[in-house]
Amino acid sequence: MSWRLQVVHTTKYRYDVPVAQSYNEARLEPRSDRHQTVLSSRVEVEPATRVVRHVDYWGSVVHHFDIQTPHQELTVTGRTTVETATSPPDVGDATWADLDSDDLRDQFEELLVPTAIVTWNDEITEVARELRAASATPTDAAEAVTGWVHDRLTYSPGTTGVRTTATEVLEVGGGVCQDFAHVALALLRAMGVPAWYVSGYLHPKKEAPLDEPLVGESHAWIAAFTGSVWPTDPTSTNPVGERHVRVAAGRDYGDVTPFRGVYAGHASQDLEVTVELTRRA
Repeated sequence: MSWRLQVVHTTKYRYDVPVAQSYNEARLEPRSDRHQTVLSSRVEVEPATRVVRHVDYWGSVVHHFDIQTPHQELTVTGRTTVETATSPPDVGDATWADLDSDDLRDQFEELLVPTAIVTWNDEITEVARELRAASATPTDAAEAVTGWVHDRLTYSPGTTGVRTTATEVLEVGGGVCQDFAHVALALLRAMGVPAWYVSGYLHPKKEAPLDEPLVGESHAWIAAFTGSVWPTDPTSTNPVGERHVRVAAGRDYGDVTPFRGVYAGHASQDLEVTVELTRRA
């Protein structure tokens, strides 16, 4: 089954006084892969300026731009139409011996170590050891991690922030999708399974009517290397399928932030982010 989804992601900054300059980058454009085909995608900036596009180290599309004239508002909009599909899961056939090999650990070194956000403590280390011991294959372990995180954490917006670490999330006992992803990454990496943080969108309705715009938001899930790259969603536990749109991947949220920037001036700012998802076919 395939869907055609239209995504409009708008980020708007308002400053109380004009700022002199700003330097910015956005990760709003998906790339085609085995799960999705990008039919059209563009990034619009107001005030108008030159936008430079490149692909980063992790394979994500980045748009860079700067504004050199005074401005009191900045609006960045990503508009994408993408066809998604429910593909048979290519779970891979790697063994624990494969993942423990020096060659593979060298290849995926950056996806096996902690980061400033993907941290682990004694609890995560012990849970990772237990889940690995109970799993015949890395694929089984990735499924077990997804279930454990979903059962252990409560979805509770407002209890965490973008810099909250995986160990802090466990202490709080809940968070949002990025927190579920960071805890799952900590467990997988602690047991020796390379894993990516993935950002994108999740259409909120399983039986979505056509041409009905719905309010959505950015979403996060993970992908584990189990002999192939296998995505899994610890927040919803739904298969990563036609409702998911993949935008960027990296070690943690810091590698995939949808928009970031700096400006020159002493203004305070208000931020408004909206995501609109529409199923077209």
